[in-house]
Amino acid sequence: MSNLNLQFRNRIGIPSNVEIAFETLDFVLEKTAKTIPFENLCILGNRVSSISQENLINKIIQQKEGGLCYELNTIFFLFLMENGFKPSLIRGVTYDHNNHQWNPIGKTHVTMIINHDEKPYIVDTGFGGNLPLKPVPLSGETVISNNGEFRIECVDRESGDYIFYMKLRHKHEDWKIGYTFNVKDEIQNVSDLNAVQTIIVEHPKSPFNQKPLLTMLTDDGNMILTETSFTEWVNGKVEKKEIDHNRFKEIAKEHFGIQEFKENDE
Repeated sequence: MSNLNLQFRNRIGIPSNVEIAFETLDFVLEKTAKTIPFENLCILGNRVSSISQENLINKIIQQKEGGLCYELNTIFFLFLMENGFKPSLIRGVTYDHNNHQWNPIGKTHVTMIINHDEKPYIVDTGFGGNLPLKPVPLSGETVISNNGEFRIECVDRESGDYIFYMKLRHKHEDWKIGYTFNVKDEIQNVSDLNAVQTIIVEHPKSPFNQKPLLTMLTDDGNMILTETSFTEWVNGKVEKKEIDHNRFKEIAKEHFGIQEFKENDE
């Protein structure tokens, strides 16, 4: 068993003797979502590294940090490859619900396609609190997980030929657009993701280079941490607390496993 395979299993709490198969991906995705946070602290702390297998292992596994979609889905992509899958990394455009438009920074959401029994599925562990926790078929069927309902619709758009929809448990009464993607927009090399990272880090309309954001799923819901508040969803009930910077660091460590803050994170 490779170092990546063993170390990633240790990071999310899956024994080395557990087979990773399509039928067990639900379990693996849920363990990943409840262990590794979606967060942007490296960007705000000016500690961005180039995207490579070595750097992702160091950041997410050895340093026990989290990351954004292009980091979380890429290390999961590498883990799946180590376990006999043949996934593809693709890019998509997220929908900005606050401004009712497709995100102007373009194709910066990185997700995965896998095939099972000659049918394609989206596998996504890098979409913040919107994770499906299961492979979602491109054929249109709705899948239901502890996090809600999810489906994919075939469309004819310039920005993509499919749209990922979500109806989060306890949060959405109606279907919400997540992102659009084109299955042919495949990322050929992990190093190509550096272009995506550059946009996320430098673009003036990037949602991730302004203020800190950490989110992670829990057994009963999810948690969201910003520089001024800590919000917990527990079985449909929400509690939001106002916090200061010192409390921010304490919560990041206690609830999200972020052990160390560099000077630039202050």
